[in-house]
Amino acid sequence: MRLFTPASPCLVAAAALLAASASASAVLAPATPAHADPRAPLPACTAPDDHTFPLTTRIHGGPAGYEAGGGYGTWYLDLTNTTSRGCEGIHPVVVLVDEKRALEPSQPRLEFYDGSRPHPVAFEATDRDELIGAFGEDAVDAGSGFPGFTVGPGKTLTVKVRLAFTSDTDPGEVTANAAVVQLRGGDGEWIGQSNDYRFRVGAREPSAAPSTDPAAPSVAATPDDQGTGIPFADELAGTGLGRVDAALGAAALLVAAGAAAVLLARRRR
Repeated sequence: MRLFTPASPCLVAAAALLAASASASAVLAPATPAHADPRAPLPACTAPDDHTFPLTTRIHGGPAGYEAGGGYGTWYLDLTNTTSRGCEGIHPVVVLVDEKRALEPSQPRLEFYDGSRPHPVAFEATDRDELIGAFGEDAVDAGSGFPGFTVGPGKTLTVKVRLAFTSDTDPGEVTANAAVVQLRGGDGEWIGQSNDYRFRVGAREPSAAPSTDPAAPSVAATPDDQGTGIPFADELAGTGLGRVDAALGAAALLVAAGAAAVLLARRRR
């Protein structure tokens, strides 16, 4: 898997986790004739230079807060292709980090839309107590279903996402961001990274009525800028893309390896 830029271990782990699942799927899938091989690598989605991601990625439109046990809040993920060729097999990977490191994989309820069809996203916990959820990752392992998004050259694809939290979720601040991975056969390339979306999960009011409708945001919590609170970003910005600090890279790979091992072992039972 190629990493385009240095960043936090949790985002590196997110990208590595999805690529690992794709690689395992390619190894375990039955052989098919070469002319009909659905696992043939897609054309690489590459930027014109080594200093930018080929896809710019922005989270916007989300509410400033969610109620534990309440309804869904809706937000959007913009994927903008800055290259002169189409980018296929695109899988965003959402990372949730809460201030208490108490959030459990079963507590966030995340869905993304491919057209009018919703797809649930399953979260996995890393050794650093972040939650990682890949769009369409279950379908990749099954060898069918959601093949990933396609973004035309110079085009922007806006993906609708909705998020809710179960009633046993602890109140507190949460930060969401997204890595974007292109799956190519049994390999994956990290090709985009979003801004941070910060929000608060609050305790449910006893008198509040249950709701299944998406919560209408009264105050937007996702600014239009592309700023990010990713650690080490300023420090490592001048090292050149694709050159990840050795210690950071090792830590990230350990996190990714642990998460991927748990996920793959569970699905082979």
